[in-house]
Amino acid sequence: MDQMLRLDLGVDRLVTGLHEVTEAFAAAVEGLDPQATVPTCPEWRVRDLVGHIGQAYRWSGELVRSRAAAPTPQPRAAELGPPREWAGWLRESTDDLVAAVTEVGPETVVWTFLGDRPARFWLRRMLADSVVHLADAAAAAGRPFAVAPDLAADAISEGLELIAAAGAAALKPDLVELRGDGQTLQWRAGDAAPGWLITRGPGGVTWERRTADADVVVAGPVAELLLVFSRRTRPEEARVAVSGDRALLEHWRARTVF
Repeated sequence: MDQMLRLDLGVDRLVTGLHEVTEAFAAAVEGLDPQATVPTCPEWRVRDLVGHIGQAYRWSGELVRSRAAAPTPQPRAAELGPPREWAGWLRESTDDLVAAVTEVGPETVVWTFLGDRPARFWLRRMLADSVVHLADAAAAAGRPFAVAPDLAADAISEGLELIAAAGAAALKPDLVELRGDGQTLQWRAGDAAPGWLITRGPGGVTWERRTADADVVVAGPVAELLLVFSRRTRPEEARVAVSGDRALLEHWRARTVF
């Protein structure tokens, strides 16, 4: 089965999750200096981070709504207005994407960067992206990162699906270096069981949701696993325990920069 067609969360949960993360993101950036650097994305300012989120929602919403055969133009600068209007602009951006998927139907096939997929692909892609960027916003605000365990878990699954998808290496050549001869990595979260078992084979990466022994094991709360998985923090700085081949973990992390 094509792993990109799997759906761990139902469409309704994807929608409520988008709204939850949008509200949390808006609260995290409230009152921040728009020109402040985002520590986990040092090439971005806070305004860039906010603009990216809302712009990506609107871009994907228009892509779904128009059923474009190729990606619609993505504007270079988002018109997000002054900081006092950010929360409303972000909510409108979220509503636009949700409305677009509702209008065409979540199972309607649309363009994606990995080939034609159901429109719900974009709900999930934007949710996973926003969960990670919520961590960026929290870092910029000096706040702890908090997200529902099911959303953090699905962001990990969605990231693995992108890495393992046919054609992914053409978009990100570093992924070719993840081919191996059976090395395994286990991400294990007690609050989001089962874990994720990754195998590096000659043909590329495969993975499954199960808990097993592996060459390297990363264990901890699922939100902390996501921070390490998405390279928002180093394993030694997170509330995780690493056992086994640390070099294998670092090789993985160095080649899965998003």
